[in-house]
Amino acid sequence: MKPLLIVKTGTTFSSIRQRYGDFDDFILSQLQITAHDAIIAPIFETLWLPKLDIISGVIITGSHSMVTDREEWSEYLAEWLRNIPAGSLPVLGICYGHQLLAHAFGGEVRYHPQGVEIGTVSIQLTQEGRKDPLLGFLPNSFLGHVDHSQTVIKLPDEAKLLAKNDFEPHHAFVIRGNMWGVQFHPEFGAEITRAYIDEQKQELAQAGYDIEQLQKTVQDHIYGMMLLKRFWEIVRYSDQTS
Repeated sequence: MKPLLIVKTGTTFSSIRQRYGDFDDFILSQLQITAHDAIIAPIFETLWLPKLDIISGVIITGSHSMVTDREEWSEYLAEWLRNIPAGSLPVLGICYGHQLLAHAFGGEVRYHPQGVEIGTVSIQLTQEGRKDPLLGFLPNSFLGHVDHSQTVIKLPDEAKLLAKNDFEPHHAFVIRGNMWGVQFHPEFGAEITRAYIDEQKQELAQAGYDIEQLQKTVQDHIYGMMLLKRFWEIVRYSDQTS
């Protein structure tokens, strides 16, 4: 089987990286595969991506960068994504990757007018989400770990909305039947989510957030792992039939 491409769009906080690894490590751990099964491409450092015919699927990580900054590597990645044929290579964008997918195909990304969404939250599938091959096996209401200040204000015209909640109207979407974006973090576990809150507690407190209450929202759950493993099944099936 051809390797999975993990496009790194940044790195996590150094304190978290020392304890738990980096974004690509979180993904590999949840998928229960090794780096031998993947190509790790730190696009923010190298401005390089492999040819499509040598990979089986793509996961785009989160980042501490902002899509609205239109950095050179980010716009290069957006153009690369636009060149993936419709209905072909499975792609999953997480947080920054979700927002970049929306931007690449004509959506609009801005800072969320209500501020930061962080902790563990309840997310609801839409009618389209309940029929979707990636998200449709999840419960109608499921838990997701989150940490984002920017959001997809407007979806691309061709996107189908798959999941949302009261704070975030666009928690998941699909484009062209093979490109999914999820605003939540399926690669995070409860410990990593707690560490993210702790790492940013000063800024969050200054913005009026109750740090103790945020920590109380954090719950262990299996939905992130379930989603990533389902994506891996889609990737393997696509690779076998291509």
